[in-house]
Amino acid sequence: MSETDTCDLVVVGAGAAGLAAAIFAARAAPRLRVRCLDGARRVGAKILVSGGSRCNVTNRLVTERDFWGGSSRVVRRVLRAFPADRAAAFFHSLGVALHEEEDGKLFPDTNRSRTVLEALLSEASRVGVRLDTGARVNDIRNADGRFTIDVENGLSVRAAAVVLATGGRSLPKTGSDGFGYELARRLGHGHVDTTPALAPLLLDGARHAALTGISHRCALVIRVNGRTTVRLDGPLLWTHFGVSGPLALNASRHWHRARVSGAGIDVRLNICPGETFETIDAWLREEQRMHPRARVATIVSGRVPSAVADAWVDSARIAGDTSMAHLERDARRRLAHALVDAPLEVRDSRGYGYAEVTAGGGPLEEIDPATMESRMRPGLYLVGEILDVDGRLGGFNFQWAWSSGWVAAHAIAQALADPQA
Repeated sequence: MSETDTCDLVVVGAGAAGLAAAIFAARAAPRLRVRCLDGARRVGAKILVSGGSRCNVTNRLVTERDFWGGSSRVVRRVLRAFPADRAAAFFHSLGVALHEEEDGKLFPDTNRSRTVLEALLSEASRVGVRLDTGARVNDIRNADGRFTIDVENGLSVRAAAVVLATGGRSLPKTGSDGFGYELARRLGHGHVDTTPALAPLLLDGARHAALTGISHRCALVIRVNGRTTVRLDGPLLWTHFGVSGPLALNASRHWHRARVSGAGIDVRLNICPGETFETIDAWLREEQRMHPRARVATIVSGRVPSAVADAWVDSARIAGDTSMAHLERDARRRLAHALVDAPLEVRDSRGYGYAEVTAGGGPLEEIDPATMESRMRPGLYLVGEILDVDGRLGGFNFQWAWSSGWVAAHAIAQALADPQA
């Protein structure tokens, strides 16, 4: 037998964006009856595993340039409504002190992601949000200006407004299966094809296996149909399957998007970031003059880890015992080219099972950036990863969750407190 409840706002999904939207709405309008539905028995699994289980909640500086996907103008407007310093202040108000690490990343002082989740759940309870776990939403119907949300257990909930905060397809073991895209489609929304993002890359060949565990700074260029589309730099981690680390993770979304388009993809790696063929060639000539007896690999290891130096010297077809004095011009130029423009033979990524976020999703042009309300279905709001927005590694995707949740919550509070607004 089905049962029907009523409330003012239903938030579908109790991840970062969903909890933020529910909390901010209840704070902005304490009389609202806010209900959060999630299919998991224990919510917040993605929060718990993020940032190496430490939860990089935001970054010291966040702008639209840290994101890819839909309109940067829309992203900028949402971020400016609730910027990173306000997110940090919000967590401080919850008793979660943060500290800054490399590249501006902000982590809880406890270095435990559970601190962040427990603070969010405690605040949701304090402000009166009703959280239903094990409550997977099967369908959402809209008629007569109200929504009916059908839950798997036979419950139906009637509400004036709905927030879709179901996330994407990344890390499916945490409960993300992409069904929110189908719910949005049933309510009139389009869809940008999704791909994994922030995922480790699988490489062809055998060179990477010998370098497993080595991390160093590199630069990377992705060329699509012969045209450079993106330049990235950062730490690269060699693994038994290919490459990981911030550089590879950030590159993964661009590789996947190019593959979806059917374009020809060429990934090139510079293991001496900031250098060019000309500057490296000049450096090698100077080293020949200054250190003629030194092995070529020894000289190169002054710039990169020794195992990487050995591998790159070998790839330039230079014998391991070759001295700088015996490094011939053509070999020197091959080595200089290899150091700054080596092919990275990407075969695939490790997929959604290892991706930290999803690229693609709900088109940004279908939401109002001032409110996060659907332009297709009044009273419906979309926040977080379900939208076609994905940030680089470093706390940016969490910031999108907090910002989009805040914008939607305040618009909903105003609309439901004053239906004529």
